[in-house]
Amino acid sequence: MVAEAVWCVSKPGVSDQALQKSLDYACGAGADCTPILQNGPCYQPNSVGSHASYAMNSYFQRKNEAGGSCDFSGTATTTSNDPSFGSCTFPATPSHYCDLH
Repeated sequence: MVAEAVWCVSKPGVSDQALQKSLDYACGAGADCTPILQNGPCYQPNSVGSHASYAMNSYFQRKNEAGGSCDFSGTATTTSNDPSFGSCTFPATPSHYCDLH
């Protein structure tokens, strides 16, 4: 049985102000935010929601999908739908690898 990949993305309808706080937290707490910098593969679309989703997912994956690591004060949720697009690849770790470091 293959475990399904899981991603962490911003919830629809959350304000840009709340998402910016989550984005800042994720980037400051160990997420790889290089791809969302200007000229990075995930910079476009240049929106707080898009950038926050990438940063929150990076944080979530680096925490090995630990419970509670995809909450960000209620601004994020998990999904089994790959949010990657174009040259922007959102990292994913199948949940059965959670215990590997």
